[in-house]
Amino acid sequence: MSSGTQSSGTRRLRVAVIVGSVREGRFGTIVARWFADLAAGHGGIEVDVVDLADTPLALTMDGTGHEELGERLAAADAFVVVTPEYNHSFPAGLKNMIDWFNREWHAKPVGFVSYGGLAGGLRAVEQLRVVFAELHAVTIRETVSFHGVWGHFDDAGALTEPKAATDAATALLNQLAWWAHALREARAASPYVS
Repeated sequence: MSSGTQSSGTRRLRVAVIVGSVREGRFGTIVARWFADLAAGHGGIEVDVVDLADTPLALTMDGTGHEELGERLAAADAFVVVTPEYNHSFPAGLKNMIDWFNREWHAKPVGFVSYGGLAGGLRAVEQLRVVFAELHAVTIRETVSFHGVWGHFDDAGALTEPKAATDAATALLNQLAWWAHALREARAASPYVS
């Protein structure tokens, strides 16, 4: 049976993993690659990595263009935002991308993988929760946070001590999948109205 004809409860979940930093020399692609590989092996998940550096968005939001990115977000059943912390908050490029879209986020779950120095990006995550609440999204409680991220990965991009991060990511994915299935079924039964 093709994925298009399966019931909403059995069709694979499409998870968009969003790389939130566009800075030169960013570490986000390494973290995102690790998480995307783990998510793809979780079972029942199809991963779409959305790298904001590959999809630059204008600051003037005139409502035109960026249809391909909008379609990718609309097709997602859930999102995982991979974000650093810049000056106690999240990157401007990430906020711009979030604001470009609206209905694409409605009644869908959002998880977070953060990284940085001592705070591990958690201050960025707390602010993102408020932003996504305004967009009618459901944020997942469990997170993955890398404090002092540069010491967690080797030169090949592999975790040097994977157990704690893998356990945290598995907990996040379990919750994300539960919410994604539940909300997909609810949207199919009754379209979400904001």
